[in-house]
Amino acid sequence: MTQPIILHHYENSPYAEKVRLMFGLGNSHWQSLLSPPLPPRPNVDPLAGGYRRIPVAQIGADILCDTDLIAREVAAMADLPALNPANLLGDARSLMQTAEKEVFFAAIVAVPAPRLLGTLLQLLGPIGAYRFVKDRSRLLQGGKARPPKAAEARATLQSFLDTLQNALADSEWLSGEAPTVADFSVYHPLWLHVTTRRKPLDASPEVMRWYQRVAAIGHGRREEIGQEQAFAVARDAKPRPLPDSVEQPPVALGESVAVAPEDYGVVPVTGTLVALTDDRIIVARETDGFDTVHVHFPRAGYALSAEH
Repeated sequence: MTQPIILHHYENSPYAEKVRLMFGLGNSHWQSLLSPPLPPRPNVDPLAGGYRRIPVAQIGADILCDTDLIAREVAAMADLPALNPANLLGDARSLMQTAEKEVFFAAIVAVPAPRLLGTLLQLLGPIGAYRFVKDRSRLLQGGKARPPKAAEARATLQSFLDTLQNALADSEWLSGEAPTVADFSVYHPLWLHVTTRRKPLDASPEVMRWYQRVAAIGHGRREEIGQEQAFAVARDAKPRPLPDSVEQPPVALGESVAVAPEDYGVVPVTGTLVALTDDRIIVARETDGFDTVHVHFPRAGYALSAEH
Protein backbone atom coordinates (compact mmCIF):
# COMPACT_ATOMS: atom_id res chain seq x y z
CA MET A 1 0.00 0.00 0.00
CA THR A 2 1.47 3.35 -1.05
CA GLN A 3 -0.69 5.62 1.13
CA PRO A 4 0.48 5.58 4.78
CA ILE A 5 -2.10 5.06 7.49
CA ILE A 6 -3.36 8.35 8.95
CA LEU A 7 -3.81 8.60 12.72
CA HIS A 8 -6.22 11.26 13.98
CA HIS A 9 -5.03 11.80 17.56
CA TYR A 10 -3.81 14.26 20.16
CA GLU A 11 -0.47 14.12 21.90
CA ASN A 12 -1.70 13.37 25.43
CA SER A 13 -4.15 10.65 24.42
CA PRO A 14 -3.10 7.39 26.13
CA TYR A 15 -4.85 5.19 23.58
CA ALA A 16 -3.08 7.10 20.82
CA GLU A 17 0.24 6.48 22.60
CA LYS A 18 -0.54 2.77 22.47
CA VAL A 19 -0.91 2.95 18.68
CA ARG A 20 2.08 5.25 18.19
CA LEU A 21 4.29 2.70 19.94
CA MET A 22 2.97 0.00 17.62
CA PHE A 23 4.13 2.11 14.70
CA GLY A 24 7.47 2.33 16.48
CA LEU A 25 7.82 -1.43 16.79
CA GLY A 26 7.32 -1.84 13.06
CA ASN A 27 9.36 1.29 12.19
CA SER A 28 6.26 2.20 10.19
CA HIS A 29 5.78 5.36 8.14
CA TRP A 30 2.52 6.93 9.24
CA GLN A 31 0.81 10.29 8.95
CA SER A 32 -0.17 12.26 12.03
CA LEU A 33 -3.18 14.56 12.03
CA LEU A 34 -3.47 16.30 15.38
CA SER A 35 -7.04 16.56 16.65
CA PRO A 36 -8.65 18.60 19.43
CA PRO A 37 -8.71 16.66 22.73
CA LEU A 38 -12.49 17.07 22.96
CA PRO A 39 -15.34 17.52 20.46
CA PRO A 40 -16.08 19.01 18.10
CA ARG A 41 -13.28 17.47 16.04
CA PRO A 42 -13.55 18.92 12.53
CA ASN A 43 -10.93 16.54 11.15
CA VAL A 44 -12.72 13.42 12.43
CA ASP A 45 -16.45 14.14 12.63
CA PRO A 46 -17.15 14.37 8.87
CA LEU A 47 -15.36 11.04 8.30
CA ALA A 48 -16.44 8.97 11.30
CA GLY A 49 -19.96 10.35 11.59
CA GLY A 50 -19.76 11.59 15.16
CA TYR A 51 -17.78 8.72 16.71
CA ARG A 52 -16.87 10.12 20.10
CA ARG A 53 -13.58 8.45 20.99
CA ILE A 54 -10.01 9.02 19.91
CA PRO A 55 -7.78 7.98 18.17
CA VAL A 56 -9.30 7.18 14.79
CA ALA A 57 -7.24 5.72 11.96
CA GLN A 58 -7.82 6.32 8.27
CA ILE A 59 -6.78 4.17 5.32
CA GLY A 60 -8.07 5.92 2.22
CA ALA A 61 -11.86 5.96 2.50
CA ASP A 62 -11.89 3.37 5.33
CA ILE A 63 -12.19 4.77 8.84
CA LEU A 64 -11.07 2.56 11.73
CA CYS A 65 -12.55 3.06 15.19
CA ASP A 66 -11.20 1.58 18.44
CA THR A 67 -7.56 0.69 19.08
CA ASP A 68 -8.34 -3.04 19.16
CA LEU A 69 -9.29 -2.82 15.51
CA ILE A 70 -6.48 -0.39 14.67
CA ALA A 71 -3.99 -2.83 16.22
CA ARG A 72 -5.22 -5.59 13.91
CA GLU A 73 -4.71 -3.32 10.91
CA VAL A 74 -1.23 -2.25 12.02
CA ALA A 75 -0.29 -5.88 12.64
CA ALA A 76 -1.28 -6.81 9.08
CA MET A 77 0.36 -3.77 7.47
CA ALA A 78 3.65 -4.20 9.37
CA ASP A 79 3.57 -8.01 9.13
CA LEU A 80 3.80 -8.23 12.92
CA PRO A 81 1.30 -10.87 14.13
CA ALA A 82 2.35 -10.10 17.71
CA LEU A 83 0.42 -6.81 17.47
CA ASN A 84 -2.88 -8.56 16.71
CA PRO A 85 -4.91 -8.91 19.93
CA ALA A 86 -6.52 -12.07 18.52
CA ASN A 87 -3.13 -13.81 18.71
CA LEU A 88 -2.62 -13.08 22.39
CA LEU A 89 -3.27 -15.88 24.89
CA GLY A 90 -2.88 -16.71 28.56
CA ASP A 91 -1.62 -14.38 31.27
CA ALA A 92 -0.59 -11.64 28.85
CA ARG A 93 -4.11 -11.46 27.46
CA SER A 94 -5.54 -11.26 30.98
CA LEU A 95 -3.13 -8.45 31.88
CA MET A 96 -4.08 -6.54 28.73
CA GLN A 97 -7.81 -6.82 29.45
CA THR A 98 -7.37 -5.70 33.06
CA ALA A 99 -5.21 -2.75 31.99
CA GLU A 100 -7.75 -1.49 29.48
CA LYS A 101 -10.69 -1.73 31.86
CA GLU A 102 -10.16 -1.42 35.61
CA VAL A 103 -6.62 -0.03 35.50
CA PHE A 104 -7.35 2.63 32.89
CA PHE A 105 -9.84 4.42 35.14
CA ALA A 106 -7.81 3.69 38.28
CA ALA A 107 -4.76 5.34 36.68
CA ILE A 108 -6.69 8.61 36.40
CA VAL A 109 -8.57 8.55 39.70
CA ALA A 110 -5.42 7.56 41.65
CA VAL A 111 -3.84 10.92 40.77
CA PRO A 112 -4.49 13.40 43.61
CA ALA A 113 -7.14 15.92 42.56
CA PRO A 114 -4.91 19.03 42.99
CA ARG A 115 -2.22 17.42 40.83
CA LEU A 116 -4.75 16.39 38.19
CA LEU A 117 -6.19 19.89 38.07
CA GLY A 118 -2.71 21.39 37.87
CA THR A 119 -1.85 19.19 34.89
CA LEU A 120 -5.05 20.15 33.08
CA LEU A 121 -4.46 23.85 33.74
CA GLN A 122 -0.89 23.53 32.48
CA LEU A 123 -1.98 21.77 29.28
CA LEU A 124 -5.29 23.47 28.51
CA GLY A 125 -5.56 26.68 30.49
CA PRO A 126 -8.49 27.54 32.81
CA ILE A 127 -11.27 27.53 30.20
CA GLY A 128 -9.89 24.47 28.42
CA ALA A 129 -9.53 22.57 31.69
CA TYR A 130 -13.13 23.36 32.65
CA ARG A 131 -14.41 22.23 29.26
CA PHE A 132 -12.29 19.07 29.39
CA VAL A 133 -13.60 18.01 32.82
CA LYS A 134 -17.18 18.72 31.80
CA ASP A 135 -16.75 16.78 28.55
CA ARG A 136 -15.18 13.76 30.25
CA SER A 137 -18.05 13.66 32.74
CA ARG A 138 -20.52 13.50 29.84
CA LEU A 139 -18.40 10.79 28.23
CA LEU A 140 -19.52 8.28 30.87
CA GLN A 141 -23.23 8.98 30.58
CA GLY A 142 -25.27 6.08 29.28
CA GLY A 143 -22.38 3.59 29.35
CA LYS A 144 -21.43 0.65 31.53
CA ALA A 145 -18.08 2.03 32.76
CA ARG A 146 -17.99 3.29 36.35
CA PRO A 147 -14.79 4.90 37.68
CA PRO A 148 -13.66 3.79 41.16
CA LYS A 149 -13.35 5.94 44.26
CA ALA A 150 -9.88 7.32 45.01
CA ALA A 151 -8.92 4.73 47.66
CA GLU A 152 -10.13 1.88 45.49
CA ALA A 153 -8.25 3.30 42.51
CA ARG A 154 -4.97 3.45 44.42
CA ALA A 155 -5.43 -0.14 45.61
CA THR A 156 -6.29 -1.34 42.09
CA LEU A 157 -3.24 0.36 40.63
CA GLN A 158 -0.88 -1.01 43.29
CA SER A 159 -2.27 -4.53 42.93
CA PHE A 160 -1.79 -4.34 39.19
CA LEU A 161 1.81 -3.14 39.56
CA ASP A 162 2.48 -6.10 41.86
CA THR A 163 0.99 -8.49 39.31
CA LEU A 164 3.04 -6.85 36.59
CA GLN A 165 6.22 -7.28 38.65
CA ASN A 166 5.54 -11.01 38.92
CA ALA A 167 4.85 -11.26 35.18
CA LEU A 168 8.24 -9.65 34.44
CA ALA A 169 10.23 -11.74 36.93
CA ASP A 170 11.60 -14.12 34.28
CA SER A 171 11.30 -12.15 31.03
CA GLU A 172 11.81 -8.67 29.63
CA TRP A 173 8.40 -8.57 27.92
CA LEU A 174 4.96 -9.70 28.97
CA SER A 175 4.80 -12.52 26.43
CA GLY A 176 8.43 -13.59 26.61
CA GLU A 177 11.39 -12.53 24.49
CA ALA A 178 9.75 -9.87 22.29
CA PRO A 179 7.14 -7.11 22.71
CA THR A 180 3.53 -7.73 21.78
CA VAL A 181 0.30 -5.76 21.83
CA ALA A 182 0.05 -6.72 25.52
CA ASP A 183 3.06 -4.56 26.40
CA PHE A 184 1.57 -1.50 24.73
CA SER A 185 -1.91 -2.09 26.17
CA VAL A 186 -0.52 -2.43 29.69
CA TYR A 187 1.88 0.50 29.25
CA HIS A 188 -0.63 3.10 28.09
CA PRO A 189 -2.71 3.53 31.30
CA LEU A 190 0.53 3.67 33.29
CA TRP A 191 1.84 6.31 30.86
CA LEU A 192 -1.39 8.23 31.46
CA HIS A 193 -0.84 8.02 35.22
CA VAL A 194 2.77 9.22 34.91
CA THR A 195 2.05 12.09 32.53
CA THR A 196 -0.96 13.27 34.55
CA ARG A 197 0.80 13.00 37.91
CA ARG A 198 4.01 14.47 36.45
CA LYS A 199 6.11 12.11 38.55
CA PRO A 200 7.89 8.83 37.74
CA LEU A 201 5.97 5.61 38.20
CA ASP A 202 6.13 4.35 41.78
CA ALA A 203 6.97 0.75 40.91
CA SER A 204 9.57 -1.97 41.35
CA PRO A 205 12.88 -1.96 39.44
CA GLU A 206 11.62 -4.75 37.16
CA VAL A 207 8.54 -2.76 36.20
CA MET A 208 10.51 0.45 35.76
CA ARG A 209 13.01 -1.24 33.43
CA TRP A 210 10.15 -2.68 31.38
CA TYR A 211 8.43 0.73 31.29
CA GLN A 212 11.62 2.33 29.98
CA ARG A 213 12.08 -0.41 27.37
CA VAL A 214 8.59 0.21 26.02
CA ALA A 215 9.10 3.98 25.91
CA ALA A 216 12.40 3.52 24.06
CA ILE A 217 10.62 1.83 21.13
CA GLY A 218 9.52 5.24 19.92
CA HIS A 219 6.89 6.15 17.35
CA GLY A 220 8.34 5.06 14.04
CA ARG A 221 8.48 7.44 11.06
CA ARG A 222 5.92 10.12 11.79
CA GLU A 223 4.84 12.68 9.18
CA GLU A 224 2.59 15.61 10.10
CA ILE A 225 -0.27 16.42 7.72
CA GLY A 226 -3.23 18.79 7.71
CA GLN A 227 -6.96 18.26 7.65
CA GLU A 228 -7.37 19.05 3.96
CA GLN A 229 -4.74 16.49 3.02
CA ALA A 230 -6.59 13.76 4.94
CA PHE A 231 -9.88 14.82 3.38
CA ALA A 232 -8.31 14.68 -0.09
CA VAL A 233 -7.14 11.12 0.62
CA ALA A 234 -10.69 10.09 1.54
CA ARG A 235 -12.19 11.93 -1.42
CA ASP A 236 -9.82 10.37 -3.95
CA ALA A 237 -10.12 6.81 -2.64
CA LYS A 238 -12.73 4.09 -2.81
CA PRO A 239 -13.44 1.89 0.20
CA ARG A 240 -11.58 -1.41 0.26
CA PRO A 241 -13.30 -4.62 -0.93
CA LEU A 242 -15.57 -5.98 1.77
CA PRO A 243 -14.85 -9.19 3.67
CA ASP A 244 -17.33 -12.06 3.70
CA SER A 245 -20.03 -11.63 6.31
CA VAL A 246 -21.31 -14.16 8.80
CA GLU A 247 -24.36 -16.20 7.89
CA GLN A 248 -27.66 -14.94 9.30
CA PRO A 249 -26.45 -11.63 10.76
CA PRO A 250 -28.66 -10.18 13.52
CA VAL A 251 -29.38 -7.22 11.24
CA ALA A 252 -29.67 -7.76 7.50
CA LEU A 253 -26.97 -6.36 5.25
CA GLY A 254 -28.19 -3.23 3.51
CA GLU A 255 -30.27 -2.13 6.50
CA SER A 256 -29.86 1.23 8.21
CA VAL A 257 -28.10 0.70 11.54
CA ALA A 258 -26.63 2.48 14.53
CA VAL A 259 -23.34 1.39 16.15
CA ALA A 260 -22.11 2.64 19.52
CA PRO A 261 -19.62 1.62 22.23
CA GLU A 262 -21.18 -0.06 25.24
CA ASP A 263 -18.81 1.13 27.99
CA TYR A 264 -18.40 4.89 27.50
CA GLY A 265 -18.59 7.47 24.75
CA VAL A 266 -21.99 6.06 23.81
CA VAL A 267 -22.62 8.20 20.75
CA PRO A 268 -24.04 6.18 17.84
CA VAL A 269 -22.75 6.29 14.28
CA THR A 270 -25.47 5.64 11.72
CA GLY A 271 -25.22 4.28 8.20
CA THR A 272 -25.86 1.19 6.10
CA LEU A 273 -24.60 -2.17 7.31
CA VAL A 274 -22.39 -3.53 4.53
CA ALA A 275 -20.40 -6.24 6.33
CA LEU A 276 -20.50 -8.14 9.60
CA THR A 277 -17.73 -10.63 10.35
CA ASP A 278 -16.88 -12.53 13.53
CA ASP A 279 -14.87 -9.57 14.80
CA ARG A 280 -15.86 -6.53 12.74
CA ILE A 281 -18.82 -4.28 11.90
CA ILE A 282 -18.56 -2.17 8.74
CA VAL A 283 -21.01 0.63 8.08
CA ALA A 284 -21.21 2.66 4.86
CA ARG A 285 -21.83 6.38 5.21
CA GLU A 286 -22.81 8.62 2.32
CA THR A 287 -21.13 11.98 2.82
CA ASP A 288 -21.27 15.33 1.06
CA GLY A 289 -17.52 15.73 0.77
CA PHE A 290 -16.16 12.20 0.28
CA ASP A 291 -18.93 10.17 -1.38
CA THR A 292 -19.00 6.76 0.37
CA VAL A 293 -16.78 5.98 3.34
CA HIS A 294 -16.72 2.75 5.29
CA VAL A 295 -16.51 3.05 9.07
CA HIS A 296 -15.15 -0.04 10.87
CA PHE A 297 -15.84 -1.09 14.48
CA PRO A 298 -14.95 -4.17 16.52
CA ARG A 299 -17.90 -6.41 17.34
CA ALA A 300 -16.73 -6.92 20.91
CA GLY A 301 -17.84 -4.06 23.14
CA TYR A 302 -20.06 -2.39 20.52
CA ALA A 303 -23.85 -2.46 20.18
CA LEU A 304 -25.38 -2.89 16.73
CA SER A 305 -29.04 -2.07 16.24
CA ALA A 306 -31.43 -1.44 13.36
CA GLU A 307 -32.43 2.16 12.73
CA HIS A 308 -36.19 2.59 12.48
